[in-house]
Amino acid sequence: MAQEKFDVQEELKKLPNQPGVYIMRDSNDTIMYVGKAVNLHNRVRSYFRKIVGRGPQIDMMVKQIARFEYIVTDSELEALVLENNLIKENSPRYNTMLKDDKTYPYIKVTVNEDYPRILFSRLMKKDKAKYFGPFTSAAAVKDTIELINKLYQLRTCNRSLPKDIGVERPCLNYHMKRCCGPCTGYVSKEDYRQRIDKALDFLNGNYGVIIDDLTQKMEQASEEMEFEQAAHYRDLLNSVKMVAQKQKMTDSAMEDKDIVALAADDKDAVVQVFFVRDGRLIGREHFYMTHVSENPKAEILGNFVKQFYAGTPFIPRELMLPEEIEDMDIIEKWLTQRKGSRVYISVPKLGQKEKLMELAAQNAELVLSKDKERLKREEGRTIGAVKEIENLLGMKGLNRMEAYDISNISGFANVGSMVVYEKGKPKKSDYRKFRIKSVSGPDDYACMHEVLTRRLMHGLEEKHELEVREIDSRFGSFTKFPDLILMDGGRGQVNIALRVLDELGIYIPVCGMVKDDNHRTRGLYFNNIEIPIDRESEGFKLITRIQDEAHRFAIEYHRSLRSKAQVKSSLDDIPGIGPARRKALMKHFKSIEDIRNADVETLMQVPEIPENVAKVIYDFFHG
Repeated sequence: MAQEKFDVQEELKKLPNQPGVYIMRDSNDTIMYVGKAVNLHNRVRSYFRKIVGRGPQIDMMVKQIARFEYIVTDSELEALVLENNLIKENSPRYNTMLKDDKTYPYIKVTVNEDYPRILFSRLMKKDKAKYFGPFTSAAAVKDTIELINKLYQLRTCNRSLPKDIGVERPCLNYHMKRCCGPCTGYVSKEDYRQRIDKALDFLNGNYGVIIDDLTQKMEQASEEMEFEQAAHYRDLLNSVKMVAQKQKMTDSAMEDKDIVALAADDKDAVVQVFFVRDGRLIGREHFYMTHVSENPKAEILGNFVKQFYAGTPFIPRELMLPEEIEDMDIIEKWLTQRKGSRVYISVPKLGQKEKLMELAAQNAELVLSKDKERLKREEGRTIGAVKEIENLLGMKGLNRMEAYDISNISGFANVGSMVVYEKGKPKKSDYRKFRIKSVSGPDDYACMHEVLTRRLMHGLEEKHELEVREIDSRFGSFTKFPDLILMDGGRGQVNIALRVLDELGIYIPVCGMVKDDNHRTRGLYFNNIEIPIDRESEGFKLITRIQDEAHRFAIEYHRSLRSKAQVKSSLDDIPGIGPARRKALMKHFKSIEDIRNADVETLMQVPEIPENVAKVIYDFFHG
């Protein structure tokens, strides 16, 4: 049944004067924008007033609105939470979005266990364990955990203690003196707890005690001529000092806070966050924001705060921003609810706080400027390189390129590969592998004919199926034909491709990637002419990357087939022997030779092998 036409003006009259969330959809029913409103009636109607002038981006969105819907909430705070959830779930193209979706590592101390462990964790749960972090470097967290375990010889196993004490022999860590062996009962619960308390002191930044202790042990071992032990303490001491040096930047208030700064231009925005935990700067991270065109900085900041702190498990006591954001009181209340204790959002004006904010802002500007340079270089390597190839071949509108290669060893397991590049970048979701069906020997031309025929026939069949069923062509994996086919070779390979295209009545330009005697690309074969190409140009480098990628993908597939073929056992050729019986035989006899030498009675010692099957096996090897 056809859907009733959505009458915008009529629906605007029905909007309630209540808080809630509104959702704008286009003609394909795709969500374009999600917004929050204190009063849905006033906010949604404002989009459809002709004299609003909210900028080209919003005007463009309004032109595309086919219908809208709304969800009423009891409060503005509930609307804020719902808006955030819907944005994260649907990624609307007109909402400013946090590009990075990272989870930060924590150090987890399982103080709720009788014999606690120190673990790496990506999530902070309400499980009575003690968490330190978040940290910005997973490698640094792993190094710190390894150091603490070495210092205090803590267990790293998953044994259930004290229930499993004495059940099994101690592991290698105990014999290497990296664990005090609580699983053996050699260390008391109280002694082990003291080690954990010292580890907690270390994690809280009390490095002085352990530095003094290690220094004393190193000197004592040296005096007693235990030089190997002294070197061990020296290495531990250096590791502790390295961790301590990373914590030089401190704040006398000893509080948890995040310092957020923003750098933005007309297209891009970078948010820099300094993470301060227990008064120490433990790290920093930058985040890219998309869809920022023409948006005020305060709006970009507000969107970042809502999206980032909805996803991170740790909420600091204070959030420092460079300027006030919309709904600051509501966001502060929401963060307080999430943390379970009071959270403050401040805009520093004077003193040390302002200096920290300036430092964060400088870092954000630096990242933005560096990123622009990186993007400029990346554009030269990709879009710029495609333009060079266009000019070289005299083409226009070159976007999608497909390259093909064949791999075999003396005709064994012939395979073909198809790699796809769009705008100069690999599109790995469109890569395809082909197991050659019609060619048994080493005939690359015949193999390529099959690969191209199957690829293009798939595309034609899918297009027809999608047209009949009236489905968007994006749902077909082969329907999108290339603007240029690249063949790994010269005239011969190009002619094979042209013959397939002619047989199917399709026109697609075909270009050969010609190699020299050293198997390096020397030029392009196009329209019966070999075109030289500058080896230093970005176009040449892109062609080489595409050629190498097609070759790699084919070799990788061929290698996997060879590995599977090598796994095949002679037992697979015996009637009545499937995977279960083969496994049972190999487990009992250890080798094919032992099975070959066994008589029928010996074979029947395997529970899964009845007498009739044992006779078949014996006859197979001795018939």
